[in-house]
Amino acid sequence: MQSRGRAEACERFRELVEIAERLRGEGGCPWDREQTHQTLKRCLLEEAYEVIDAIDNGDADRLRDELGDLLMLTVLHAQIATEEGTFTIADVLRSINEKLVRRHPHVFGDGVAKNAKEVLIRWESIKNEDTGYATLAEKIDDIPRVLPALVRAAKVQKAAATVGFDWASPEEAMHKVAEETRETSEVLAKGDNGRLAEEIGDLLFAIVNVARLSGIDAEDTLRRATDKFARRFAELERRATNGGRSLSSLSLTEMDNIWDAVKVDESR
Repeated sequence: MQSRGRAEACERFRELVEIAERLRGEGGCPWDREQTHQTLKRCLLEEAYEVIDAIDNGDADRLRDELGDLLMLTVLHAQIATEEGTFTIADVLRSINEKLVRRHPHVFGDGVAKNAKEVLIRWESIKNEDTGYATLAEKIDDIPRVLPALVRAAKVQKAAATVGFDWASPEEAMHKVAEETRETSEVLAKGDNGRLAEEIGDLLFAIVNVARLSGIDAEDTLRRATDKFARRFAELERRATNGGRSLSSLSLTEMDNIWDAVKVDESR
């Protein structure tokens, strides 16, 4: 049964490659034929976020479809590269297969990894060998700047931590948050907008440290907090409307009272 599944997967993948080739070929789709690696960047990012959204919503059917969209973009990029003569989809597959085997010596070789933590340590070690960075600064500089800011901050911190430049615990990192909060408050009180952005940046960076050391994904945490705010605000507006009031007619105190009631009801 499993072998039949693999055979069908191979056939379906071959079909997808042929579809991409036809879309880009003579008599194909005008839109697809106009695309380049550059023009597809936004599509690639949007599809990746849609995959994440499907995961967060626990929607298996949508996840299946969104993964398909993401896979299609991968194949389309490879087709463009094939036309340019730089690489093919076979090269992409060969590269990732070799990388996975090389970075899992505990599975495909004689390496040993007792737990997930040891796997990650070994992975990073082999990755450093693969990339051949001369300095840690080079490694940090190579972390993509297009990543979401909180994600990149955590990656930079994690890289620095490999040589011991890190807080010993999230509790110690909280002292830095307190320090940055105080400095932000002082600059805010002075009305120094020139420095305010810098201090807020330092504060956010310090908070990411606390999250990382606590094993929490700061990006995902902020996303969930934003979703929670949006949900509660929608309920606040609904309750005001049901009471015959518009939000703009309510005082801040009245809105705060409804907000607190929404929070209490959610916790029940």
